[in-house]
Amino acid sequence: MKKSLIALAALAASGVAFAQSSVTLYGVADAGIGKIEYKSPGGNDASDKTEFISGSTMNNGTSRLGVRGVEDLGGGLKAGFQFESQLDLDNGAAASNFWARQANVWLGGNWGTVKLGRQFTPSYLAGSTYELTGAANYSVLSNTYNWAGIGSRANSAFAYVTPNFGGFSAALAYVTKTDLGADKAAWDLGLMYKNGPIGVGVSANKFSTSKTNYQVGAKYNLGNFALAASYTQASDVAKNVRRGFGLGGSANFGAFTATLDLTRDTKNEWTGKKYTNGVAELKYALSKRTFVYGAFLRLDDTNNYGIGVRHNF
Repeated sequence: MKKSLIALAALAASGVAFAQSSVTLYGVADAGIGKIEYKSPGGNDASDKTEFISGSTMNNGTSRLGVRGVEDLGGGLKAGFQFESQLDLDNGAAASNFWARQANVWLGGNWGTVKLGRQFTPSYLAGSTYELTGAANYSVLSNTYNWAGIGSRANSAFAYVTPNFGGFSAALAYVTKTDLGADKAAWDLGLMYKNGPIGVGVSANKFSTSKTNYQVGAKYNLGNFALAASYTQASDVAKNVRRGFGLGGSANFGAFTATLDLTRDTKNEWTGKKYTNGVAELKYALSKRTFVYGAFLRLDDTNNYGIGVRHNF
């Protein structure tokens, strides 16, 4: 018995820690009624008819089920993973690629985090610092410029995220050309500052045969009111450019939040016509995890709306 106690004391004195791990199940349930004219009749619930909607452009979010875990390896080093699958509340079906939302493993410490696999793009992370709807499905910025052309997630990504330095952080992602099946590799860089009432995001990316894309934006919270502005250039694989600015504001009165966010093209080779797009959103919080919402999205001369309820768990 004494020998065992001595051995344990020696192990503790050596600074070696026993690994601790945790796994968390989480998700979102979001459904409602709406009408989606944009790209009708293709896409999920985009039929140009008033109908039940789930996982659509006019839902606040996409219903999902995820699992994430972290293990303390000792010495400040941690390992973790995240798997996340989309669910359709129309019929309970999961996405054909089951873990299509997140599928990654990571190592992290005081020096930052290295993440491998399908994950959020740095351009999405940077844009989320100033986007007014909380990166909702009906975000006018994301629907107009697709997070600076690269989208919200990247496959086969190698990414590094710095620690937070007084509100400053950065993320860099790289995808090899063999993973893309293209002639060129993809890269994406995001710089973020989020501290107190100020949120600022800057990003640049280039993928496949696109031109270099970029976005810059900022948000300032005045208490019950917040203002945001941005400027974006996005291009596609044919090197067609869509460029323009965003301007909006939100107001919060107790459980109610009202948001109006607008974009205006200064150049648009995607459709050949310059558009002024906008989203108007009302939310009412029933609790910290549940809210009801209504939104109207004017997008490239189409009218889209949705009313629904979202529950986070």
